[in-house]
Amino acid sequence: MSDGVPPEPAPLAMGLFRSLGNLAATLVGIAHTRLELLTTELQEEVQRAAKVLLWAAVAMLASMLAAFLGALTIIFYFWETHRLLAALLITASFAAVAVLAMLMLHSKLHSKPPLLDATLTELARDREQLRGGA
Repeated sequence: MSDGVPPEPAPLAMGLFRSLGNLAATLVGIAHTRLELLTTELQEEVQRAAKVLLWAAVAMLASMLAAFLGALTIIFYFWETHRLLAALLITASFAAVAVLAMLMLHSKLHSKPPLLDATLTELARDREQLRGGA
């Protein structure tokens, strides 16, 4: 009876271990998928931010140069008659554009979706499914 061969596990224990293994594999698969989604979202956010910053810098440089040259042109045109009025009006218009730009920037920053929104949504859905299934 004791030939040194371990007894075979009962079929119930085998089924339980198989089920636990399948559960672990499923949980690892879910975690892997969510991690891939997280890294994809982070990469997209970094690329989007880099593009926005690059184009913002180009736009600011070009618009500041155009505004400066335009302001000089207007002031030189009115140099003999109303140079102070021309300079004040140009300064006021630049201030108005700056205020408008700040309001637009504020609006854009507050209208974008939260960082990792899709990942957080999927994780919440997974949590609810696991709670409902338990």
